[in-house]
Amino acid sequence: MSNIQDSVRPFSDLVVIELGHSVAAPFAGQIFGELGAEVIKIEKKDGDDARKWGPPFVEGASTFFQSLNRNKTSVVCDLRLQSDRDALLALIRERADIVIQNLRPGQTESLGLDGDSLLAIKPSLIYCNLGAFGRVGPLRDRPGYDPLMQAFGGIMSTTGEPGRPSVRVGASIVDMGTGMWAVIGILTALRERQASGKGCVVDVSLFETATCWSSLLASQYLGGDVLAEKQGSGASGIVPYKAYATRDGELVIAAGSDGLFRALAKVVGHPEWIEDPRYLDNPSRVQNQVQLYGQLDAIIAAKDTAHWVEQLEAAGIPCAQVQNIAQMVAHPQTEALGLVQPVPGTGMKFLGLPLSFDGKRPHPRFAPPRLGEHTQQIFDRKTDAS
Repeated sequence: MSNIQDSVRPFSDLVVIELGHSVAAPFAGQIFGELGAEVIKIEKKDGDDARKWGPPFVEGASTFFQSLNRNKTSVVCDLRLQSDRDALLALIRERADIVIQNLRPGQTESLGLDGDSLLAIKPSLIYCNLGAFGRVGPLRDRPGYDPLMQAFGGIMSTTGEPGRPSVRVGASIVDMGTGMWAVIGILTALRERQASGKGCVVDVSLFETATCWSSLLASQYLGGDVLAEKQGSGASGIVPYKAYATRDGELVIAAGSDGLFRALAKVVGHPEWIEDPRYLDNPSRVQNQVQLYGQLDAIIAAKDTAHWVEQLEAAGIPCAQVQNIAQMVAHPQTEALGLVQPVPGTGMKFLGLPLSFDGKRPHPRFAPPRLGEHTQQIFDRKTDAS
């Protein structure tokens, strides 16, 4: 295990200060920690709110918190106290390469912990704001959370069944996506720092991430004045491409090309569809999707999922059973990839980062921290170094 860990720790020379809470900034910090950086999490006296986001709780905190904060140390710092701010500023000045923050808008500026202030005392620092609505604009001072941005960014308007209320994507795609964009931006800034020696301020936001996730649907409006509507499990502009109820479950079939549609027509026993002018090409199928889906729904519902998976895979048609989380975790493909990883020194298991290097996936190095577990250690080390 140690050899695997050592071989995928490219950021072991970096120190990251995380002024983060909830999901976006902690996820960005955890990515750096998983790849070897020293990540120091700065928490208020009551801790990151995510510590209490449960049940369920495991080993002292919510599963949400534990899954986002491994490979970090925890320092309690009351930013309202000058002494604590001074200690934090000294830590940043002496040791930090990167600061990540997603505090409420305006808070870092009022405390002198904003990017411009910190770069003035440490020009090589890379400082990343993970904001709500972005750096400028009429909404720049408003707070934001994942469901708000799924709503405001257009995602919810296209998610759900036609004629029914909008729904949120269950996964925190905006929060976690913003964390990923933060890492991408910081890595870009690190590359520039190698050449110039200068740091910079990186800005990402939940709203900008939400608009990015909506970019394909927005292209239909910007390029063709077509306003995407709710598609259920389907996709705007591609037919047939959705989930179907089988006799014993659900199955997604993605016959997204003319060749795949012709193969599907044969599998479901309707080779005459191949020459049917309503279904001759994708634009025709999009125009006539109500009729086509009505026919396919009835056919697929008549037999079990396993039957259709066998038939579709034999014909080279992409398909997937709709699995719940337990089924996904237990699947042999998940096991083969080593995606479920134990956290050393604990009974916890979590899903790892979705990337590998030369076939080796980064592994957790140590457990998520208890609140304030490393406060004395970190500030003592700072004092000793000075």
